[in-house]
Order: sequence, then C-alpha cells, then structure tokens
Amino acid sequence: MAEDYYKILGVSREVSQAEIQKAYYELAKKYHPDKNPDDKTAKKKFQQIQAAFDVLGNQEKREMYDRYGSSFETRGAGGPQYTHTWSGSPGGGFSGAGANPEEFDFSQFFGERFGGGGAPEGLGDIFGQFRRAGGPRAAKTTGGPRRGADILSEVQVPFTTAIGGGEVQLTVGRQTGKTDTIGVKIPPGIEDGKKIRIRGQGEAAPRGGTPGDILITVRVAPHPFFQRRGNHLIVKVPVTLGEAAAGAKIEVPTPRGTVSVHVPPGTSSGAKLRVKGYGVAPKNGTPGDLLAEIQIVLPKKLTTADRDGLVEIDGHYTQQPRKDLHW
Repeated sequence: MAEDYYKILGVSREVSQAEIQKAYYELAKKYHPDKNPDDKTAKKKFQQIQAAFDVLGNQEKREMYDRYGSSFETRGAGGPQYTHTWSGSPGGGFSGAGANPEEFDFSQFFGERFGGGGAPEGLGDIFGQFRRAGGPRAAKTTGGPRRGADILSEVQVPFTTAIGGGEVQLTVGRQTGKTDTIGVKIPPGIEDGKKIRIRGQGEAAPRGGTPGDILITVRVAPHPFFQRRGNHLIVKVPVTLGEAAAGAKIEVPTPRGTVSVHVPPGTSSGAKLRVKGYGVAPKNGTPGDLLAEIQIVLPKKLTTADRDGLVEIDGHYTQQPRKDLHW
C-alpha cells in the first residue's frame, strides 16, 4: 500500500505550506541519523520524511498528489517521468555522460573525485518531473538534421548539500521505454535558482541530429537553524544567562566541523560573533564567514528570589535599551 505523505508528516490535508514546512523541520531534526546513531530505523524514517516533504513542500506537486495520489508522477504530465535518486555520497565521482552546469564549468570534474565540504544530510529519493522543452534550439532546420529537444527539470536539495556539495543520480526514462542513470555533481556553494546543464542527454534527434540537453534548476530547501546571506552563514546560538553575563567558550557547528567560539562577558541577545572563513566556500571564490547570533535563554522556572535578585541587579545600572526604538 502506498505511503500517505500527510500521515508521514503528521499533518492534515488542509494545512498550509508553512505548517508542512514546520512539521518537516521538527521531524527531520528528531529523526536525523546523526542524532540517532543507535537507531537503525532512524535513517529509513528520515528518508520517508524527506520524500514526503519533496512532494508536499512543492505546491504544484502537492496539487497533483492530492488529485492522483501516489500515482501522480505517472499521470497528468502526459509524458515520460524522471526520478532523481540521492546517492548519499558527497565525495563520489560522476557516473554516466558528461554533465556541465550552465553557470559552472564542470568539464574538469569528469573522472575525478569530488573533495571538500561536509557530508550532506541523508536523502532518499528526490522526485522531479521532467518535460520536453522546445525553443529555438529544438526547431527544425531546413533540409538537414534537427537538434533533439531539451528536457527541463527542477530539483530540491538539502541546505547542507547546497553548501558542501554532493551528487544526484538522475534516472531518465525515454519515450522508447529505455532508462538511463546519469550522475550529476551539485557544486559546493550553489545558490537557489542556479541551473545545471547535462549536455547531450536530452531527447534524441531524428535523422542523426545532435541530442538535446537536460537542464536542471536547483532549489535549495531551508535549514531549521542556518540562513545564507551571500557567502556568509548566520546561525542563532542559544546561551544561558550565566554564559552571557560572565562570558564562556561554546561549541558551534559549521560546514567544516565544530568550532569553539568565545562569548565575551556581558554579551546581549542579538550580538553576532564572527568566525572568519567558516561560511560558504564556493568552488571559485572567497569563502564567507560564519556569524553566530547570540540568543539568551532564561531558565524556564525562576524562583521568586531569583527574579527579585535579577531586578535588584538591573537597578544597579542606568540604561535605556529602547531609546532608539521608533516607528
């Protein structure tokens, strides 16, 4: 029996896209394999959650799923379907024919191993519906062979994959019934909306013409804790009242591993501590910085004496924290 994506995410069919995203964040955090090393079922559960969000997190796919159910990918489009499968290998090499992105030069990658970047989050199948694309380059040429049609696709990759890089396996179904699997690198630092072109792997051309290409638009899923601003990464880091008041050395995760950050005494919420070079490190370009935004977390249950003590301390100092606040 086909899995119910709404049931996997624990939401009803009437919820908004924002509620679906919120449910995904909470479940992905709960069942991430890194946080459940002793639970052999966590990886499978995480993959189910990812597969459900890949469909329900996309408004167009969600509408098709609501209409056709689990068979939506083979209906409604009227043509062959294509499945994206995550290899789970950020360091794996290419398989299949040459893959060249529209805005990145990938020709040098073929036959090589791909290094650098942190391991991406586990990902099951990334489902994408392809469609044949016409346009000027697919037009007929008078008296000679014509070029095959391009195939357009849009895929969503995890935030960590976009930052650290990874590999996607594309299983392409042809009209002839044949299927091909093509390995495509996701370059480190790729931005949302960028395109990757796989040359010569589109529709075959009649009369011996040049085959079309596969053109993939990359969509980056949001991260529950990190945000990207250019090549900088911003992460909100909770600290205790004592750590903020007296100063502390805290551990902060980054794409390049955990780093120690010194919180100066008297640090307020909202203060940003910069860790140079630990942001986005694109293949060609200068690495950005990591900005750790401090968020002070008070104890959940303060006693009356504790509260009175804080009020007394506050009274020892003259400050106007809202003096510059205005409409």
